[in-house]
Parts: sequence; C-alpha cells; structure tokens
Amino acid sequence: MAEVVEQTQNEFWRPPISASEVAISDDLSNTCDECGTEFIVSSRFCHSCGTSRPGAHATRTIEIPGLAELSALGARFGMTRPALAAFLFGMLCLVGAVAVSVIFTARTALDWQAIQLWRIEWLLGAIASFIAGLLLKKSS
Repeated sequence: MAEVVEQTQNEFWRPPISASEVAISDDLSNTCDECGTEFIVSSRFCHSCGTSRPGAHATRTIEIPGLAELSALGARFGMTRPALAAFLFGMLCLVGAVAVSVIFTARTALDWQAIQLWRIEWLLGAIASFIAGLLLKKSS
C-alpha cells in the first residue's frame, strides 16, 4: 500500500499542472488583498475577512424614485401629486390585503374571522384612498 502512495504524483481530484500554467494562474490570482485567502467561486466578499472582491460585479441597488419621477408619473396618468399619493397608498393597501392571506393561515374558525377582518380593513383603506384620489384628480 505504501508503494501506491509513493507513486501518486497528484491528488486524485486535481489535474496535473505544468509550470507554464502555474505562472499564468499566479497572474490571475483570486486571493484577498487583506488576508490572502482564496475567494470562493462567484463570491463577492472574502469568506475570511469580509473584504469586497476587487473587480466583482456591481451590486444591484434598488432605486427609490424621487419627486421628479413621481411627478412625471402623475403627469402621465393625468393626476396631481396628492391624487397620485392617494393612488399609490391605495395600491399599497391592496398589496397588504393580499399579503394578509399569504402570511397568515387559518387553523380555527376564530383565526379565519380575524384574517377576514384584517383583509376587510386593508380593502377599506384601499377604497378610501382610491376615492380620495378620484376627488383630488384634476378635472380636464
């Protein structure tokens, strides 16, 4: 058995590397500048020290629309700013009504009644907001 171990030149999971490939792989090193550990494949940060990977893909950020974008959206729909705010709040209430049914489950009749009451409250908020939006809409 000892003879077999001495005859193996490479570990079984790694292919043999020639000297020219070693020189190339050193130039394209994927090691952390801070601690020197190798980055995990497709990671953005070092698993050892947490430093961001140089040249990593830019992270996607959520951009919150500003007042100019909301004004342009209101002008596109033919709404004033208060009417647009009421419309967006109504949409938020509709999302809340759907979220209540997704998040909560009814195990008893009392739970079912509570969930229905929450849904009714969210929908009443949406209806009130949509009516306010209609009343605040500019007449043309």
